[in-house]
Amino acid sequence: MADSDGAQPGESSPKSGLEEPGEGGDGGGGGLAEAQGQVLERCLHALSHAKNDSHTLAALLLITRLCPAKQLDRPTLRRIFQAVGLDLPARLLVTALQGSEGPALPPDELLSLGSALLAALSTDPDMASRPQLLSTVPILLGVLANGPGWKQQNRAGHSPDAEVPLGCGESGEPGLDQAVAADCYQVLTAVCASPRGAEQLLNRGAVPALCQAVRQNRTLSHQRGLPLLGGLLCGPTKDRAWSRHSAELRALLLSLCTDFCRASDQNRLGLCAQLVQFLPPAGQVGADGEELRGAVGRVWEAMRPMLQAKLTPRQIGPVLVLSACLLDLFGWEHVGSPKFCCLLVNRACVEVRMGLEEPPGSDLSLELQHTLTGCYRIMEAAIEQACGDAQAPPPHAGASALSLQQSRQVLGVLEEAFNAVVYHLQQVDPSRYDDPFVFATFRSLCSWLAEETSCLKQEVTALLPFLIGYGRRHLQDGMPGLSEWAAKASGGEEGGACRGGQALRYLLPALCHLSAEEAPRKVLLSLEAPALLLDFLSQGWGHLKKKSGAARDPGLETACSALLNFAVTEPERVRTDPCFRILEAHLSEALPALVNKPRLRVLAANYCCLGLMIGRLRSPPPGPLAANQRRFFSAALRLLSGALDPGRGGGGWEESWAEAGELWRLSLQALGGCVRAQPGLAALLREEGWLRHALGGVLGGERADRHTEEALEEALCAAAEVCPDCRQEIADAVTSSEGGAASRMSSLRGLLRVS
Repeated sequence: MADSDGAQPGESSPKSGLEEPGEGGDGGGGGLAEAQGQVLERCLHALSHAKNDSHTLAALLLITRLCPAKQLDRPTLRRIFQAVGLDLPARLLVTALQGSEGPALPPDELLSLGSALLAALSTDPDMASRPQLLSTVPILLGVLANGPGWKQQNRAGHSPDAEVPLGCGESGEPGLDQAVAADCYQVLTAVCASPRGAEQLLNRGAVPALCQAVRQNRTLSHQRGLPLLGGLLCGPTKDRAWSRHSAELRALLLSLCTDFCRASDQNRLGLCAQLVQFLPPAGQVGADGEELRGAVGRVWEAMRPMLQAKLTPRQIGPVLVLSACLLDLFGWEHVGSPKFCCLLVNRACVEVRMGLEEPPGSDLSLELQHTLTGCYRIMEAAIEQACGDAQAPPPHAGASALSLQQSRQVLGVLEEAFNAVVYHLQQVDPSRYDDPFVFATFRSLCSWLAEETSCLKQEVTALLPFLIGYGRRHLQDGMPGLSEWAAKASGGEEGGACRGGQALRYLLPALCHLSAEEAPRKVLLSLEAPALLLDFLSQGWGHLKKKSGAARDPGLETACSALLNFAVTEPERVRTDPCFRILEAHLSEALPALVNKPRLRVLAANYCCLGLMIGRLRSPPPGPLAANQRRFFSAALRLLSGALDPGRGGGGWEESWAEAGELWRLSLQALGGCVRAQPGLAALLREEGWLRHALGGVLGGERADRHTEEALEEALCAAAEVCPDCRQEIADAVTSSEGGAASRMSSLRGLLRVS
């Protein structure tokens, strides 16, 4: 450090006078006596007019001896900090770690003074985000990870903001002074709390450094380092931290799992919340995570007595949250016996009933909300497990597979819990629509309704105004605050992103079921549900158009299924509601672009089927087809031809036939209805070549079944009925040796009077 020889080695460390600022009285040093205040003013004057580092250190030493920080008010401390600045403590740290012979103060005192100054400065949020302070982060991390013997590698061109390699301390070196460690952690914690602070720490090597400190049990590493590292792993930086430092984090997690299993029952209760923070994102478990899976199995073994014991609601909460996180990552495989799985679900359902069956207007504490959110995730996992096992128990089921009787028992307790969920949502005011807990409750109910619509039918139908209103509000407003919460709750940026339509996306499977039943469908129509689904389709299509090579979106397909239910069951509504006119325009715009995208074949089949089902209900136009109608029907015919054209390898239908085959059949039937409703469409069948493909196509493989031929026959009969040219072409094909499947169709041959 330049020019620091004014401070004498024999002077005591100024450590005690540079603690975190406390609240004092008015200016002039707060609680100081008048004589102290006068001397302090002279020291401050000397400090602010210091000509070199030696004078600055001397003034600091005098101030710390005269006035402990707890007696100084914040304005006075701010004056001290402004006089000292951020450059001096950084130079103190560098000089201490270089171990040069120049400074009069020994390295440990320089380190102590530099870290103390930085700790005090970092208590000001503005200081904590300044580049000068951020440049010291790699140094502080190196000290914490490797002890006071760590030396910064000063290479030519080395940037202080770059991640500094963490060298190994000398064997047998003394441990880091606890006060210095506390100051280092104070600075890092302050940085983490600043805007983009977690990202700043991640980019400067905080994760491997803190992992190393904890593994080597450095000073305060468990008390301060683990919580700081846990904070980095609970927000948007979690995915990046795991992708960059998976080996270090995996080793730390294994160590924490071992500590958890070795702890006493009472201590384990406190460790549950800690362990949750260090679990990896879903995509980071990896196929090679057998060691981690084994550790998780041992954690479950340690948790079973806790879940079987009588615990208070406050005690059981962290246990259930940890259980939910483990289920999210590893499923039911390691949970335990079917009996224990039933116990876990039962405990979660009991907590939900106790927490939600409160009188209207009752406020749930944040702690209870956190517990119930974990319970919801257990219930969601149980729905899939119980419904799957109840329908078809696997022949080689694992230890956690439920018997048929156990599945029914689980479904019974789930029904009771979701009855409480419905009751709670009935009390939710629109002013709480952006409440994260309401979103979690809504999502949990939707997971139930996706599988079970026969239970609580009247209650669910009565709740539809809330469900539709909630989905509409989120689709229209986007709820930015909820997006941030969802990212934190899922521990990642992409997986937790709660886009504007995310709430409706969870509701779509239930709407698909409910729109097929008369009573709830009437309520949905009164709530303008088709218009809401159209808005969702329009937004989703807008996102797809912006992305080249866009991936499949199952939500759009499910929305089409719900709209299809309305189109099939409510023909009069389709004819009169302007919403369906707008829907037709949307389909005519989108389908031509989807025809040539094999990865979006299922969505294209949905759009095609939905448009044809609506088209069959339209009155014939007075003249030729409108441009948008012709555009849609041309695209639909090209799409349907692909499944009949052996020369093009199925036109991309081969990979998606299992999901899109039924839509293809329904489309052909609807095409027949469209031809009868709009006879002018028949000429388009010939112009687009669809009729030729249909007559010469070979229905082989999965498509060679009675239902497929009947659907094709329906379309061909309609064309033959309304168009003489089509009739002649079909008759020629049926009587020739190249008639394909058409030559076997008895109804078509009867219509044509062909023997």
